[in-house]
Amino acid sequence: MNAPTKMTSKQPTGYDRLHNARLNKGTAFTEAERSAFGLEGLLPPAVLSLELQVARRHDEIVRLESDLLKYLVLSDLQARNETLYYAVLRSDPATHMPIVYTPTVGEACQKFGHIFRQPRGIYLPITARGRVKELLSNWPEKDVRFIVVTDGERILGLGDLGAGGMGIPIGKLALCTACAGVPPQYCLPVVIDVGTNNHALVEDPLYLGLRQSRVRGDEYAAFIDEFVAAVQQLYPKCCIQWEDFANINAVPILERYRNEVCTFNDDIQGTAGVALAGVLASLRITKQKITDQRFLFLGAGSAGTGIAELISQAMAEAGMDIHEARRRNALFDVNGLLVTSRKDVADFQRPFAQDRQPIASFVEAVRALKPTGIIGVSGIPKLFTREVVETMAELNQRPIIFPYSNPTSRSECSAEEAYRWSGGRAIFASGSPFPLVEIGGRKFVPNQGNNVYIFPAMAMALFATEAERVTDEMFLTAAIAEQVSEDNLAAELIYPPRERIFATSLHVAERVAACIFNEGLARVPRPADVGALIRSRVYRPVYPE
Repeated sequence: MNAPTKMTSKQPTGYDRLHNARLNKGTAFTEAERSAFGLEGLLPPAVLSLELQVARRHDEIVRLESDLLKYLVLSDLQARNETLYYAVLRSDPATHMPIVYTPTVGEACQKFGHIFRQPRGIYLPITARGRVKELLSNWPEKDVRFIVVTDGERILGLGDLGAGGMGIPIGKLALCTACAGVPPQYCLPVVIDVGTNNHALVEDPLYLGLRQSRVRGDEYAAFIDEFVAAVQQLYPKCCIQWEDFANINAVPILERYRNEVCTFNDDIQGTAGVALAGVLASLRITKQKITDQRFLFLGAGSAGTGIAELISQAMAEAGMDIHEARRRNALFDVNGLLVTSRKDVADFQRPFAQDRQPIASFVEAVRALKPTGIIGVSGIPKLFTREVVETMAELNQRPIIFPYSNPTSRSECSAEEAYRWSGGRAIFASGSPFPLVEIGGRKFVPNQGNNVYIFPAMAMALFATEAERVTDEMFLTAAIAEQVSEDNLAAELIYPPRERIFATSLHVAERVAACIFNEGLARVPRPADVGALIRSRVYRPVYPE
């Protein structure tokens, strides 16, 4: 996938235009443009509109047999014609989001070395320590406002994929543009390559990353420091979004920089925002208060604690003592329920440790704590067993069951299992999409609690306001701002339809931008109309006249 071509003061030739993704219009170049730009003879004579080009791409993609092939076709299109690529994505986001991102991006990352075509983004191997700024300077755009970066250690629920993790930043940034209008020229995908502990990758002759064990400790921290410092020097208005780092690094990195630079971790804060949005919409269905809820998390890492903390903050906003709120959000990991007597509780987990006897079985924890909702962020499939779901249905008229692990193959249960085992009473949301479920003549449309409802809107708000920092209050605002109509709720949809993702994202971005101004963190003057500011900064995929 092509990086933008460096432009000089010299007018590009017609051939150059056809091979620059940002300048290329393909068959949409008019006859006058073909004459003026030296394109005559380089294109078939017919002139097609952007709308016809989009239709042609749809026709091509729908005929392909696998989602990975569709992913590759779209990736090649992004490398050839950026405007058409985003026009295709925005024309049918419900169809293309699962191809560009989860679940298909997981397979793309696993096979990255085998399907690699053209480079996109910046690769920062730790062998280049001391030269990170120099490598970043090779990117042709000099005003980068949004970086998505991974070190590839915990890609979705698939584990250590090393340099193959580049698919995640590329996909995330594509959604920032397609779903919220962040201009693509301000976006930069980055992989920090410190090695991989995936033996199969190291043995694969087509693997494209460093063939060494992962660097840990002070050397790793110093390299991250060098990266953040280089970003600040080169791109002082840039926000850094951390993606798919292992817990041992994700939490310390966020704590290290969150009060120093504009940064957030989507796995911790974005996942928390989308989970809270789903909970709040679920409570509109059950007519219950958030302060009456109890949640049990399967998975006690950065995602689980991030969700637990934001739900606790929402409970506190509703009048509950924050310490009591945290006691209502319990964590369960491979060693059982997190209780105060355990010796392996990390500092970031400690606020949620329960003062009770240890419990080794998840279903026994459900019976003991009587949660109103269970949320899976374990990355391990099928742990929401029939017994677990049936127990939740015995305890609750409308149990909240959110198996959030990605991709679909890692989900703690399927949509059909949740609906069938709960007698059709579960309020269900998963991290990756599931197909329509029909049980006894009744149809269920599974909800997808994808971070795409949060991070693109957050990116647009940060871009438009040039925010200095990112706060938890912004994610709380984003979760509350999610718009679910009464008609959607009547159909038990707890997230806005993906067909409306662009309008939804702009609405959320406006609310978050207002929060940024209220907190005094914007670097631009507050306008009379914050919504107009957001709309004025939106990228729209249309060819220039």
